[in-house]
Amino acid sequence: MIIGYTSGVYDLFHVGHVNLLRNAKSMCDKLVVGVTVDELVMYKGKQSVIPYSDRIEVVRACKYVDVAIPQNNMDKAAAALKNHARYLFVGDDWYDTPKWKDFEKQLAEVDCEVIYFPYTKGTSSTLINEALEDIRDGNK
Repeated sequence: MIIGYTSGVYDLFHVGHVNLLRNAKSMCDKLVVGVTVDELVMYKGKQSVIPYSDRIEVVRACKYVDVAIPQNNMDKAAAALKNHARYLFVGDDWYDTPKWKDFEKQLAEVDCEVIYFPYTKGTSSTLINEALEDIRDGNK
């Protein structure tokens, strides 16, 4: 059985998330998805709009997801090892970045290959959030 793993905040779930999860599921028999806990989101200097308990339920409801689990830290190799993942899936906006070059080396050590999928242009939780703020500001 081929197991794949991906992770993210999945705040303001949108078509870009669906595209990543659909593509990931097409390459594995079982897709495990780590959903970033609120504490880790804050550690990264951000704050999610939707609380973790709701975000993980939305991800669990996606038909491409077999298992949704908490992501408590950024240790991708440990997550791949724990979940027996052969592939780790991520958007290509991370391709060739120093951070992901390091992740690729660490993942290779646990026999997990990074697969980059095309980033869905024109949509992101950040863009949605900014649009909502603009709408709110316009209604004041």
